[in-house]
Amino acid sequence: MRATAEYERKLDAPVGFRLPELGGSPLESRVFTSVYYDVPGGSLAAVGITLRRRTEHGRSVWQLKLPSDDFRLELEVEGRPARPPKELLELLQAHLRHGPLEKVAELRTRRRGELVARDGTTAEVTVDEVAVMDARRVRDRFVEVEVELRAGSPGQLNALAKELAEAGAEEGHGLPKLFRALDYDPNAEPGADSPFAALRSRLREQLREIERHDPGTRLGRDPESLHDMRVGVRRLRALLRAGRDLVATDTSELDGRLKDLGGVLGGVRDLDVLLERLGSEAAELAGEDAKQAKALLASLRSERSRKRSRLLATLRSDAYLALLDDTERTIAMLQPSGADITLDELAAKAAGKLRKAVRELPQDPADDELHAVRKKGKRARYAAELAGQSKVVQRAKRLQDALGEHQDAVVAVERLRELAARGTAEQAVAAGRLIEREETRREEARAAWPETWKKLRKAL
Repeated sequence: MRATAEYERKLDAPVGFRLPELGGSPLESRVFTSVYYDVPGGSLAAVGITLRRRTEHGRSVWQLKLPSDDFRLELEVEGRPARPPKELLELLQAHLRHGPLEKVAELRTRRRGELVARDGTTAEVTVDEVAVMDARRVRDRFVEVEVELRAGSPGQLNALAKELAEAGAEEGHGLPKLFRALDYDPNAEPGADSPFAALRSRLREQLREIERHDPGTRLGRDPESLHDMRVGVRRLRALLRAGRDLVATDTSELDGRLKDLGGVLGGVRDLDVLLERLGSEAAELAGEDAKQAKALLASLRSERSRKRSRLLATLRSDAYLALLDDTERTIAMLQPSGADITLDELAAKAAGKLRKAVRELPQDPADDELHAVRKKGKRARYAAELAGQSKVVQRAKRLQDALGEHQDAVVAVERLRELAARGTAEQAVAAGRLIEREETRREEARAAWPETWKKLRKAL
């Protein structure tokens, strides 16, 4: 299976659009057909995932595109037309629970373009003339211009996109061709006419986040997929808690199951954070200390491997798929409490708990007391997101970051001491060097967080 990180810019263009003088070398013209698939209800499209079979010169390949923060990960496997390869189907189990894959669109594309090199960056700039097919009849046509990175910095793509816009192309929504063919915008949300409806909409959004990043978490190539999936679980639970006054339905049993899932995800994610953190610090050591630090990190990587195996077993289980179904069903069947309370009042309630927690801190708070404040800050942030309080959200995130840095240092020191106790004398010395660095970072975070709290308190 070939995997490629796609950094690209998409623009709309009129029929007959010609590329301006870009100073590139011509690419070979291409003609290919793409058949797109989804499950009943459009679960893949709803989270920005596309699955297609592309045929060109008699060769058939299956391509699965997974969304990420700044790029899309394209997975490509050769396979027969009748059914996607097993490697791709295994990544889509959370979506296949809705039903079997079915054809949703067929596009025929004529592509021409140039390979452009600028300031150390190389990109393919192509014009795609796309025909949307209905059996053998052309139902619609559109033209799309793509700027796709081949080497160098993604930031340089903006300059090329600007030149194309000046030549008559227009900034589009950046949506995949499939969504344009279906006239579908996955980001469109119906308006919420009540606090309860807004809560339900946000809960559905978090379930989609879990489903969006499930395939990437299974694949394991991008640690951010796991991070984003875990955040989706956390936000879902936090919103259920923050909106408790709006809901008559008892969601405690569901919350417990989501907590268990979050724990399994967190077991791997926490080690990702720890390994990245200690890896950068170990790289600054020299000689024997560097060698022994490497041995310490090897122990953590073995632990991560075991926890990832447990995570994959969880994601492949019937219990996990049932949890997704039950979460979807529970959100759909939530009953409003009838309470006369606004989203701003819910946010104020969460903010009040945060204020109280900070006010009750002693002069020199213990590590776990600061960690408790961080968790309340996170809940206040999610409640503020629900209420649309952007300034509070931004400042609460800065508080979270400061206290998160503190907690990461505390955890790193604890783990290093455990490793030192089990290791050789030489490894204990290397662990001590790393502990010194973590203690410094811990003290810096302790000194920094009060200022972030002052700024947040003014916005509450």
